[in-house]
Amino acid sequence: MAVPTIVVLEGDETGQELLVEALRVLEPDVIGLDVALERYDLSLGTRRATKNKVVYEAAAAMKRTGFGLKAATITPETKGDVGSPNAILRREIDGKVIVRTGRRLPGIRPVAGIHSPISIVRMAVGDAYGATEWRERTDGDEVAFRTERIERSVCRVVAEYAFYHARKTKSKVFGGPKYTVSPIYEGMLKEEMDDAAARYPDVPYEPQLIDATYALLISSAGDPLTIPALNRDGDCLSDLVMQLFGSIAGAESVLLSFDDSLKPRCVMAEAPHGTAPRLFGKNVANPMAMILAEAALLSHFTDSRATSASRAIYESVLETVHGGIATSDLGGHASTTEFTSAVIEKVKTKLDIWATL
Repeated sequence: MAVPTIVVLEGDETGQELLVEALRVLEPDVIGLDVALERYDLSLGTRRATKNKVVYEAAAAMKRTGFGLKAATITPETKGDVGSPNAILRREIDGKVIVRTGRRLPGIRPVAGIHSPISIVRMAVGDAYGATEWRERTDGDEVAFRTERIERSVCRVVAEYAFYHARKTKSKVFGGPKYTVSPIYEGMLKEEMDDAAARYPDVPYEPQLIDATYALLISSAGDPLTIPALNRDGDCLSDLVMQLFGSIAGAESVLLSFDDSLKPRCVMAEAPHGTAPRLFGKNVANPMAMILAEAALLSHFTDSRATSASRAIYESVLETVHGGIATSDLGGHASTTEFTSAVIEKVKTKLDIWATL
C-alpha cells in the first residue's frame, strides 16, 4: 500500500510553533502508520521573496496528493503586498466547502447549556465575498450597490456534504438561508438542501430560516446539528458557534474540493485561529485546534488505521483536558509541549489497547 502524503504548509510566528508541536502526533510510532510529509514554507518572508510562487507550488502539491495541513499565516494589510495565501490556495485547489465543528470542552461551561456538537458547512466561495460593489449619486443622495453571486454547483456540494457529514456524525441537518425573502438567490441553496434530503432519507432534516437558526441555537440544547450555509452566513455562524462552546481552541477548520461525483478530492485542514504574536516564543499557546486538524485530515484517509488514529486523537485531546492538563487559556498551567506530550501518550495507549481487543 502506497504511503499517503500530507502537504505541510508552514506558517508564521505562533502558528508555526503550534504546527511543529502538532506534527509530533503524526509520528509513525504514535499513530501506527507511515505518513509522508511534503513541506512548503508559506511564511511571510518566503511568500514575499518568491512573490507567492511558493503558495502556487503548495497548492499544486495538494491537488496531487489530496491532503494538506496548514499553519496560521500572516496576511499583510498593505495594498500591493502578497495578500492572503488562503485566498490563493482556495482558488487553486477549487475549494468549495469549509467545515467547522464546535464541541463541548471538558471543564468549559458552554453558553445556554449547549452540549451536542454543531458543525457549520458553508460555501467557501462567492456570495458576499468577491461581490462587485459601487456607489452612485441619485436624487442628491449617495447609493451603494453590490452584486453578489452564488452557483448551483456550489450549493449542491454544500448540501450534499452537509447530509453526508450529518449521516457520518449522527446529527440533524438544521437551518438554512433566508429563502422566503430571497427565493431566487438564497432559495437556490434551499432547493439543493431539499434535493439532498431526498437522497438521504435516513438523515433528520429540519430547515429553518437563518434568523430563526440563530435564535434556536441560543434557546435549545438538543441534538447534534449540521448547518449548511451561504458563505457569509456560515462565516458568522462559525464564529458564533465557537464562542457558544467557550473557546475557539476546540475546533478545526477543513477546506474541501470535490470531484464530479461530489466526493472530496482535496482536503486541507488548519486551526481557525491566527498567528497569536503575543504568545510567540513562550511555549504557552494551545495546540488543541492544530492537533484536531490532523485528526480531521486522517478521517479522510481510506486506510482503516488512519480512521482509528483519527478517533484516538480526538478522544485523547478531550481526555487530556478532562484529566486536568490544559494550557492557560483553558484555565490550566501546561505548556504547549506538555499538552502535546500528554496527548501523544494517550494516543499510543488507546491504539495499543484497541489492537488487542
